[in-house]
Amino acid sequence: MSAKLNLTAEERAELFGGFDPDAHAAEAERRWGGTQPWTDSMRRMSAFTKDDWRRFTAEAAEISSRMAEAMRSGAPEDGEVAMDLAEEHRAHITRWCYDCTYEIHRGLGDMYVNDARFTASIDATAPGLAAYFRAAITANAARHDA
Repeated sequence: MSAKLNLTAEERAELFGGFDPDAHAAEAERRWGGTQPWTDSMRRMSAFTKDDWRRFTAEAAEISSRMAEAMRSGAPEDGEVAMDLAEEHRAHITRWCYDCTYEIHRGLGDMYVNDARFTASIDATAPGLAAYFRAAITANAARHDA
């Protein structure tokens, strides 16, 4: 069950540039299809309007931009600033996609550095950001668990 984006080809190009969300849909479904987060994400995202997609991607970009700024400023990955941004990232996913538990969030952080496609995309904002993001996510989850 892949999410059907209610967007024209022109809107897709405007919102996602050269990235085609459908190009990775089958792989994502193989990995997570049938799970509750997958089901929730497909249900929610298939109802997104163009404006929803704009807000979703703008919020995500803004969080990444602030995480990159924290990294460039020398803020430690396990410091309050980075961990608070990681928590904001987790809440963003929960608000828009599915209940992003700390366990799931840790898995996303791992994927950010273990999958070269994610690393390249995240590091396009700032070199090293994927690893910094992962460390902040891990520290935030540990803070929550404590």
